Amino acid sequence: MQENREMIQENKMGVMPVGKLIFNISLPIMISMLVQAMYNIVDSFFVAKLSENALTAVSLAFPMQSLLIAVAVGTGVGVNALLSKSLGEKDYKKADETASNGAFVFLLSYVIFLILGFTIVRPFYAGQVKTADPEILELGVDYLSVVMVVSFGMMGQILFERLLTSTGKTVYSMISQLSGAVTNIILDPILIFGLLGAPKLGVAGAAWATVIGQCIGALVGFFCNLKFNHEVHLNFRGFRPNLSIIGTIYQVGIPSICMQSIGSVMTYAMNLILIGFTSTATAVFGVYFKLQSFFFMPVFGLTNGITPIIAYSYGARQRKRMVKTIRISMVVAAILLTLGCGVFVLMPEALLKIFDASEAMCDIGNPALRTIALSFLFAWFSIVASTVFQALGKATFSLVISVMRQLVILIPVAFVLSKIGGLHTVWWSFPISDLIASAMSAVYLGKIYRDIIKPLPDGRE
Repeated sequence: MQENREMIQENKMGVMPVGKLIFNISLPIMISMLVQAMYNIVDSFFVAKLSENALTAVSLAFPMQSLLIAVAVGTGVGVNALLSKSLGEKDYKKADETASNGAFVFLLSYVIFLILGFTIVRPFYAGQVKTADPEILELGVDYLSVVMVVSFGMMGQILFERLLTSTGKTVYSMISQLSGAVTNIILDPILIFGLLGAPKLGVAGAAWATVIGQCIGALVGFFCNLKFNHEVHLNFRGFRPNLSIIGTIYQVGIPSICMQSIGSVMTYAMNLILIGFTSTATAVFGVYFKLQSFFFMPVFGLTNGITPIIAYSYGARQRKRMVKTIRISMVVAAILLTLGCGVFVLMPEALLKIFDASEAMCDIGNPALRTIALSFLFAWFSIVASTVFQALGKATFSLVISVMRQLVILIPVAFVLSKIGGLHTVWWSFPISDLIASAMSAVYLGKIYRDIIKPLPDGRE
């Protein structure tokens, strides 16, 4: 069995031409991420049909949803990196133990969010909507409570997708993502508006459509691992948590969790700044995050795909393959986000109208989208660089850059601009912070190249 596993890995991760390997692994993830972004937009599209307050309520849930995703994805990054490195080293016993311990920590993560779902949702909303319509509070509590309490579906979906991604089986990861996304898209109008005999649940219907879709995705991911992922085996017979493996998972995972959780803090703080002007500004900010995901999600799909390639090449001591992977991914990421910048700058109103934007919302949103989009021209570099840091076990570098970008720079600059220039100047904090983050990423990437990548043997391309 071990010989078969070695052959499967060598036939792809260690031997396939780098360009072909990147797109072989990344393209299915990019497609599934694109569909993910599409159903995020569809979700808000239907919610916006209810009212602007409903759209604002869902937008204000974003920081807590981001925290939930941060823990799941960050843990998945740790599992992914250790699994791929173990496979590159041909240590299949450790790979199996990593998978089992990864499932264990995902379960613990869900229990934490289950408790939070019953305890902090209302205080979380109350802290944001003190000066806004009280209806936003009630709609938000209805939505976020469901998302948190039934988050086991999302945890399972991300776990099984990461196991598939770690072994290069991203087609099945894509199938898992697509099944969840399509389920969500179908259920959204049915549960929100009470179609086909279903109860009319309003904003809560959007939440139920989301969590049911995640559960379907998790079931499909579990089946794909069981049926097709022969390189990694989940076995809980006589299972005992391995603190060494869990520690290694979180050595990469915790900086990644913190890095993405910082986004939750940033969004919460920005919402507080924006709602001081008008609740419409927070709705615009929420719509922006839905729209930008249409371009950022494929980039994240690309970086999810190159993480196991870089980690495997590092474990197999193949410098040329690693460097070529980084270069190709940077070119692709730059093209995608430059295209995104062009779309936002040229047609912001058309994008806002997807969400039935009012004239007031367009007045705020048009300059907002055009200004924030300038940050795309710098963001691609720091995104790919952060992926390299995580794949090589240096996720602390990513954390430092994220803290600087989203807390040390973005929020103080946004606050100062809000006081001296008003609402329309607040959006300039995004390109300013991304420019500085890219410069820092270049410095750290140079250090990584000198200390880790350059000393490796050339290996095969």
